[in-house]
Amino acid sequence: MKRGVFMKYKKLTALLVSAALLLSGCSGLKKEQNQVYTDTLFDTVVRIEILDRADEEVLKGCENICKKYHAMFSNKIEDSEISRINSAGGNSVEVSDETVTLLRKAIYYGDLSNGAFDVTIAPVSNLWDFHAEAPALPAPEAIYEAASHVDYKNILIDGNTVRLLDPYASIDVGGIAKGYIADILKKYLKEQGVKHAVINLGGNVLAMGSRLDGSDYNIGIQKPFDMTGEPITSVRISNKSVVTSGTYQRYFEADGKLYHHILDPNTGYPCENNLTSVTIITNSSLTADALSTTCFLLGYDKSMRLIEQLDNVDAVFITNDNKIHYSKNFQHKLK
Repeated sequence: MKRGVFMKYKKLTALLVSAALLLSGCSGLKKEQNQVYTDTLFDTVVRIEILDRADEEVLKGCENICKKYHAMFSNKIEDSEISRINSAGGNSVEVSDETVTLLRKAIYYGDLSNGAFDVTIAPVSNLWDFHAEAPALPAPEAIYEAASHVDYKNILIDGNTVRLLDPYASIDVGGIAKGYIADILKKYLKEQGVKHAVINLGGNVLAMGSRLDGSDYNIGIQKPFDMTGEPITSVRISNKSVVTSGTYQRYFEADGKLYHHILDPNTGYPCENNLTSVTIITNSSLTADALSTTCFLLGYDKSMRLIEQLDNVDAVFITNDNKIHYSKNFQHKLK
């Protein structure tokens, strides 16, 4: 069991290192000129690299933004706005404009996916502790009970007040918040005159502009379950976000079966289909974040149909046989 836990963290670290190598390897900029902020927030590693020359206070502003929204959105922090909604027992809670915006976006993707994406997954996700030293399978009856309280339609928003119609429901915005924060960081950096930067929130990558020499960034997509972090393929982007959801990012093994962190709102168990990862490439990191989870939960066929209906969204699907599938008219393959 412990071996499985060790592997999941090593894979996440390898993914981030691999992405950093691909991003920095061809930048043409001396390392000492870059400004980098790194931290551990949102249960993952945060890395923001400014390629332009910028005042140190700009990077400090990035740190402040990350810490502000971590404190606001984490359901693991007792006095966060999300936690206050969760602990209100169905009563109304006044929250910030930012939390309202985030929850409205979450509801939108709940509607778009017919409930496959559901931020009221918290009763279920709280049972599955993928960070524990020795994770244990939740009891089936506990999963069944928790899943009965998962329904994003129980979120009622009125102005700046939010309440949960089911007093036993609770919210976990882990499937959308990092993308939302990345978009805010991009807006802030643009306001500070930054044109070239890479925002990496636990593998949620947002590239501002191009590399300094005008060429695209090369972003690696990790080969599932490869201990070295080797990319199975790479994509080229400028002014885009790349977000991947995969079974290999957080998981444990019990009795010879792998249990990963992408939970099915209908069953309360890890989603089972023929996918190991979904990567979304689009302009908004929030969109990429929400769609990567949504598409994984919908499965390959439904997701491909959904992606083809959306403007300026591309996808890379990796199936259990390690085959790579691109959405129609995919624009980001390396030449």
